[in-house]
Amino acid sequence: MRLDKFLKVSRLIKRRTLAKEVADQGRIAINGITAKASSNVKVGDEMEVRFGQKVVKVKIEKLQESSRKEEAAEMYTILSEDRVSE
Repeated sequence: MRLDKFLKVSRLIKRRTLAKEVADQGRIAINGITAKASSNVKVGDEMEVRFGQKVVKVKIEKLQESSRKEEAAEMYTILSEDRVSE
């Protein structure tokens, strides 16, 4: 599954266009490697997303083409959530 679609379906980022912009700015890494919006993600991958002053690290648990709000949180596990000081 494409990275931008996973971010939208899992509701980590609300809109796919926003997910694409964040990825194109180099603020997402999959398994330690900077990822593009078109990068493929698979179950077991660890992803790090920088949201301004916050870095969220998640592990991908399952992939779905679509999900309801209640199911979206089951698609990943939050490993850490850290504040970044600049």
